[in-house]
Amino acid sequence: MNSLDIDLSIVIPAYNETRRLPQSLERIYAWLRSQPLGWEVIVVDDGSTDGTLELARQLAERYPNLRPLANGRNRGKGYSVRHGALEARGRAVLFTDADLSAPIEEAGKLMAAAREGYAVVVGSRAVDPSLIEIHQSAVRELAGKIFHLLVRLLTGLSLQDTQCGFKLFDREATRPIFERQKIERFAFDPEVLFLAKKQGLRIAEVGVRWSHDAESRVSLLRDGWRMFLELVRMRWNWFRGRYR
Repeated sequence: MNSLDIDLSIVIPAYNETRRLPQSLERIYAWLRSQPLGWEVIVVDDGSTDGTLELARQLAERYPNLRPLANGRNRGKGYSVRHGALEARGRAVLFTDADLSAPIEEAGKLMAAAREGYAVVVGSRAVDPSLIEIHQSAVRELAGKIFHLLVRLLTGLSLQDTQCGFKLFDREATRPIFERQKIERFAFDPEVLFLAKKQGLRIAEVGVRWSHDAESRVSLLRDGWRMFLELVRMRWNWFRGRYR
């Protein structure tokens, strides 16, 4: 497909996703086929050890416009999203988690906001909590609130939820942001949104349906500290002019 014909690129970061990827792609393609869009789907393998890359290449023979990309080694979710966004050819780039915690059908809400002139549209669990179908544990929800308080303090962002893995970007407007992105793991979302704000881009936050995946790989103890340190590093990078 000619890049001029691609309206939407869907980027899926994938690490050891052989179990979930076939079902997720089936659902994504069922939705795409109902849309009057030109599209492509990019699966970015992050150094998986379970054959995810090989599976994605096999599935590309079944699904049109499916492009598997490889990081070569495990770099992190943020790096995978950056890799996919910079390789994308669509006018808009949708990043979604492989588990589809936010159903792909909710993309219509993000696209509607984009048509109103927003360069970045953030899928949010906090805008309308009634849309959450399966909640996280009380401990995880409390940790999330504390993290978002830190995000507000360190970035000045007024968004209620930066961590939902469901975001839409205007490719041309946000490409310079992904080119400057430094954080490669879980705190990349605040960094990208912080840079979008600093660049003067319009950002919308839209409530979406969401279900917690009990198999989530994010550890409160291990990844919580990492995410906090990455936020601090982001502010230091800005102070030192490393995003120029």
